[in-house]
Amino acid sequence: MWKADNRPTSLSPSQPAQPASAPVSGSAPSIATPQKETPKPLADTRADVGHIGKSVVIRGELTGNEDLYLDGEIEGNINLRDHKLVIGPNGKIKATITARDVVVHGRVEGNLTASDRVELKRNCTLIGDVGTQRIVIEDGAFFKGAIDIKEHKEPKTEMRKPMTSAAAVGSGSSSLSSGPSLSASAASQGSFLERK
Repeated sequence: MWKADNRPTSLSPSQPAQPASAPVSGSAPSIATPQKETPKPLADTRADVGHIGKSVVIRGELTGNEDLYLDGEIEGNINLRDHKLVIGPNGKIKATITARDVVVHGRVEGNLTASDRVELKRNCTLIGDVGTQRIVIEDGAFFKGAIDIKEHKEPKTEMRKPMTSAAAVGSGSSSLSSGPSLSASAASQGSFLERK
């Protein structure tokens, strides 16, 4: 068991006096305060990103199921249908490119198809045709080719047609009801939709 020593301590001239530790108020955390673990939002929000460095040369077909940063040299085809491709400033591409988003900082020779967006940055060079829904060309970018802006297609949803005036006539009082009576109730509408 530990006991506090109440004897006065004498300071020798070789030992400097140290003040007793007191709780510090302000921005410095005390020892008793647990340290918060730093969150990792970038690792969680970013999808896997592949990286091809500037010394890598690829000839052939490049496909993948993750976003890709490409700073090397490629000849052939690049297919990243549902992912983003970033071509770095050292990238030299002679290929047909298919991706969701394409950002070009380097040099590309070949046709480029992006299902969502293409960005041509300030010092890039693109020689080839572009097919996309949206395109951004910064001042200073060199582009030679055609642009095909594709229409944004919304997912098809079945729209319910509004009730016609004949259904309203059957439920209200009217002098037009000389023929068969039309009435629209919730039960008849539900069965009508279920018969499809």
